[in-house]
Amino acid sequence: MQDRVVAPHATTPALPTPTDGGMGFMPSDILEQTCKRVGVASLVFAAIWAWVLAMVHLAWRPFGPLPPQAELWSGFGTPIAVIGLVISLGMVFVAGKLHHEPEKLLDVGLGFEVVTASLVAAINWWMAVPMGMGVSWICVIIIFYPAIVPAGMRKILLASLIAASMDPLWYWIGTLRGVEYQLSQYELLWAFVPNYVCAFLAVVPAKVIRGLGRRVSRARELGAYKVGELLGQGGMGDVYRATHRLLARPAAIKLIRPEALGESETSRAVVVERFRREARAAANLRSPHTIELYDFGVSDDGNLYYVMELLEGLNLQDLVRRFGPLPPARAIHLLKQACLSLGEAHDRGLVHRDIKPSNLVACRLGLAVDFVKVLDFGLVKMAAEQGADQPYLTSPNVTTGTPAFMPPEVALGSQPVDGRADLYALGCVAYWLLTGRTPFEAPTPVAMLMKHVQESPKPPSEVSEIEIPECLDAIVLDLLAKDPENRPATAGEVYRRLADCPAPDPWDRDRAVSWWSLHLPEAEPPSSTEEDPSSAAGHETVLYVEDRSRP
Repeated sequence: MQDRVVAPHATTPALPTPTDGGMGFMPSDILEQTCKRVGVASLVFAAIWAWVLAMVHLAWRPFGPLPPQAELWSGFGTPIAVIGLVISLGMVFVAGKLHHEPEKLLDVGLGFEVVTASLVAAINWWMAVPMGMGVSWICVIIIFYPAIVPAGMRKILLASLIAASMDPLWYWIGTLRGVEYQLSQYELLWAFVPNYVCAFLAVVPAKVIRGLGRRVSRARELGAYKVGELLGQGGMGDVYRATHRLLARPAAIKLIRPEALGESETSRAVVVERFRREARAAANLRSPHTIELYDFGVSDDGNLYYVMELLEGLNLQDLVRRFGPLPPARAIHLLKQACLSLGEAHDRGLVHRDIKPSNLVACRLGLAVDFVKVLDFGLVKMAAEQGADQPYLTSPNVTTGTPAFMPPEVALGSQPVDGRADLYALGCVAYWLLTGRTPFEAPTPVAMLMKHVQESPKPPSEVSEIEIPECLDAIVLDLLAKDPENRPATAGEVYRRLADCPAPDPWDRDRAVSWWSLHLPEAEPPSSTEEDPSSAAGHETVLYVEDRSRP
């Protein structure tokens, strides 16, 4: 769960920016219904293929000779219809498998439309059967399919044009086979042109539904906030830009998907209660380095939601991916701020449990740049549960976190988890900042977890091309100790060790402003001689980031 949103320069890979060719403009529940209609449309096509086969072989044939068009089905047409029936039923199965990947499912659905059009065209032109002056059934496919399964407009136009070209393609194949169609140019024009007219008309319903999706998204209101456009999608839910109806304050709202709450009523009730408890705990954090949680609740349709501040910045995962490993002085500057956030959270008995580069954001906040915000308290857990009913508010036998940054005790589930688990993950973040790599690399999540449990990482100085001070090497390796007892005891201790670690070319406000002015000019702060507020004490929070610096 990400609790803060960054506006001009922070994007997490899990939250892609919508494009004109995709369906990111649609609210998740409407998009889910659209994906379900892929299966419905496939069933409709399967029913049509089955109906034609039944009419030819069960209804017409017992009453005597078939007309030329129907006679075709007893030969070449029958196996084609069987293939169409099998493919349509197969598409129903695929729709069930890919319902959690809507973009991929809609793309596969458009391919299914083209394949179906090709089968119809094959029947139309395999033999020199009189076609009359009727319009091809491909026109029905081109108009019908996008109307009930709208994808991106560009993709629909491309798929429709390809489907429209199936009649000319199979006509050309027929001529190569020596079929003499005995059709005039006018008749061929009449046979082919309507396909292309329908291909362009197919974009109309997609555009209408696109507009409706935007209106639905913007018209929604949660509490005192009006929901705007979709900013991105994550594993737990969708994030929207929002505005307070009275204060006009920009914010970000994260809607938790219903399937993330569990299938049974009991599990949903447990998750909702955990959500309320954890949101209250996170809202009480006051560190400037913790994302601010404005509001939370349950919508009228039963969806949980967070309302968070909107940030301007870049998460540390994208920062390193775009600009390479950081100088030690800058890494120390960022890590110290994260320690301030975690220190408050740990003092209040909160364990983040998912510290990773994408949950730490370097942002612009007022006159400060390189101001760190800690995100995603969705996995936050009380270190000491109190009350007889509290054990029932946690999910047993569930390992939470990200494998590349997961401490051994969490991977093994062998002992109670406290703030030192977050410090281990912070050591992994430090490793990433200094080297552009995680401490361990493995092909699968399980293999990654085993390396965290069994292997010792190389010092960052042996991996990075940048000169790393010995004291910083030692801090990172101490944070990555397998046994929590061998790690620094508190985030405050880590902060003090980082502050006492000398690094070449200290990272000050002038260097930070210069860097942001060069690399992220849209987020450049005004010049000021005031003290950098990032030196203030801070604590851990949750954040979501939007990157508007990219087209």
